[in-house]
Amino acid sequence: MIALLLRDLRLAVRAGGGFGLGLAFFLIVIVLVPFGVGPDKTVLEPIAPGILWVAALLSCLLSLDRIFALDFEDGSLALLATSPLPLEAASVTKAVAHWLTTGLPLTIAAPALGVLLHMKTDAYAYLTLSLALGTPALSIIGAFGAALTVGLKRGGLLLSLLVLPLYVPTLVFGAEAVRRGAEGMDATTPFVMLAGITFGAFALLPFASGAALRVNLK
Repeated sequence: MIALLLRDLRLAVRAGGGFGLGLAFFLIVIVLVPFGVGPDKTVLEPIAPGILWVAALLSCLLSLDRIFALDFEDGSLALLATSPLPLEAASVTKAVAHWLTTGLPLTIAAPALGVLLHMKTDAYAYLTLSLALGTPALSIIGAFGAALTVGLKRGGLLLSLLVLPLYVPTLVFGAEAVRRGAEGMDATTPFVMLAGITFGAFALLPFASGAALRVNLK
């Protein structure tokens, strides 16, 4: 698993398989929002948590189709299916690699970009924690969607349509946690729900991803 993880990280850096791409898109969205709604602090401050979470979600979508597609095209996925490593473990490893190259940079950069949206100072810690808890779920859900659509021509659009509805609970609870933190309210419930979604997704979706890969490789 470690060898596969390191391989995917190297490919992401060398071939542009997501490293930096999601972060650049995230920056562009956050910079464009004040141009669209105006620079007024009273307008940007209430919507900052939702905008940051939506931008993070869309940024994660950019590289999802590359999780399995490149391995499928060069035959590596078929070799991986015959290796001692179960496809379920491979799915988890690839989801972790996707998070390290996409979700983690977004989590680190989000507080700095929150300044552009005049986000309240009290909300920065909540934003970082919510993204740290929620973005792994986006990666493992995305890996499941990528496993379903691997091998399909122009499967990127279908992947987005499949994954976006599954992202909604994470988006809702993530943005709610930041909003409550900004208003000085108790954010325990949305954080618990975020953690539950992430742990539940990692417990169940690797098996679904493995089954989908086996079907597509037949």
